[in-house]
Amino acid sequence: MNHGLKRGTQHLSKQCCQPRFLRARSRRYISDIVKKEWSTPLAKILADAIRTTGPISIAAYMRQVLTNPDAGYYTTPSSQSKTEVFGKKGDFITSPEITQVFGELVGIWTLTEWMAQGRPQNGVELIEVGPGKGTLMGDILRTIGNFKSFSNTIETIYLVEASAPLREVQKGVLCEPDAVLEEIDIGYRAINKHTGVPIVWVEDIRLLPYNDKTPFIFAHEFFDALPIHAFESVLPSPESEQKQQQQQQIMTPTGPVELNQPGKTNNSTSSGPQWRELMVALNHKSVIEDVKDEPEFQLSRAKISTPNSLILPEISKRYKYLKSQAGSIIEVSPESRIYVADFARRIGGFNNSTSSEQALKKKLPNRKPGEVPPKPSKIENQKKKARPSGAALILDYGTSSTIPVNSLRGIRQHTNVSPFAFPGQADVSADVDFTGLAEAAIEASEGVEVHGPVDQADFLHSLGIAERGEQLISALSDADKEKQRNIETGWKRLVDKGPNGMGKLYKALAIVPENGGRRRPVGFGGGVVG
Repeated sequence: MNHGLKRGTQHLSKQCCQPRFLRARSRRYISDIVKKEWSTPLAKILADAIRTTGPISIAAYMRQVLTNPDAGYYTTPSSQSKTEVFGKKGDFITSPEITQVFGELVGIWTLTEWMAQGRPQNGVELIEVGPGKGTLMGDILRTIGNFKSFSNTIETIYLVEASAPLREVQKGVLCEPDAVLEEIDIGYRAINKHTGVPIVWVEDIRLLPYNDKTPFIFAHEFFDALPIHAFESVLPSPESEQKQQQQQQIMTPTGPVELNQPGKTNNSTSSGPQWRELMVALNHKSVIEDVKDEPEFQLSRAKISTPNSLILPEISKRYKYLKSQAGSIIEVSPESRIYVADFARRIGGFNNSTSSEQALKKKLPNRKPGEVPPKPSKIENQKKKARPSGAALILDYGTSSTIPVNSLRGIRQHTNVSPFAFPGQADVSADVDFTGLAEAAIEASEGVEVHGPVDQADFLHSLGIAERGEQLISALSDADKEKQRNIETGWKRLVDKGPNGMGKLYKALAIVPENGGRRRPVGFGGGVVG
């Protein structure tokens, strides 16, 4: 997805968000800002936007840094290797690049779920979001190709990828050398060299049809790159209360929104703690004083409520509980909830239309006489699946049960850097709220249940990572000592629970058809048979 800065819903005007002395200071040194040598082309673009409209949300910053069509990290070649962002030549290395065993075990896990669900003989779809270099999907397909009874049921492989350069890399891994990407209505198409079935690339999973197929969905290090918003619970000052009362209405892309609704108690009228959004602002040490090695941007707390702070912290009881505790900070990723809800509906179907229509009516404002009612969305028109089927496997890093706090980070050339340094030329990510994902999945579909998160080490050990590693090592001759060491080092790194390992930091979460608790998936304390 390529998103621009959504000014209406992401931030308030400069007049509202900056104190008077800062505004005067910015005008005084305007020529210095213009002359500054920026770290990246995108840094100047972002600075110009912030100078014009005021601080922007973290989510808006992340969208630009990662997916700006002309200067984003994933949508343009890496500043390091010019061709890669993943791997030893790029900025970081992922589990599938460390060892082939990782993708092989994900393939085995998919096979066990297919078997547990009665071995459907047709209609299987494989879907991967954020497929990187295509290594994971390649290892999955190579593995399940050894089980013809399963591989023959696959009808289509879908890759959700917004980056044109990465689509080319994935095509090179998954298709024959002379394959050409054929443009189709929803994206691009080519033939997979392992199975002979079509691979379809789309920029957003919502472009894929909803149907009665059996989808197996993979999300490896995908949710950590989705934009987040951050909020802090604060006791309002008299000055901010006055400003809040003056800010009665704000314009959004869908029209004006009343911040203060008569007769209602909300974030802006309560005398208790209120949520304030943490915004991305210019760092004057870098921009004005030109201090060496200072990032050009920094976080600042909004002086009054933003539309996001009035809405997003209200979507979960966990957030509401922390609001009363001044000083609490939460990170919320609405796009993560949208994606995982989509996963759940593809597996379990949509909730019955009656309850959905009632919920929709409650959210719709009263219409004026003669006003045309809005058309029902595609989601509202969907029926329940005839029979829930498929599964989703999410592998990422984040918290098991707590809400992520201050987790925004940057990485460049395998080194941790400020998330506000080298925008567009460094990866930016945040911890995944696994409990939030589970919450959104269960709310989205009555036909699914969620298992996990479990530590990656426990998940991989239950699938036999040690045995597969030893098998690969024993197949090599004694002369291949270096290859043997690389295999052993690789698989052990994935399950190492120490501070430098990936076994505890990374976690696995599964979404499967609701079965009344009769069976837990393989890797989550269960097996093929309940």
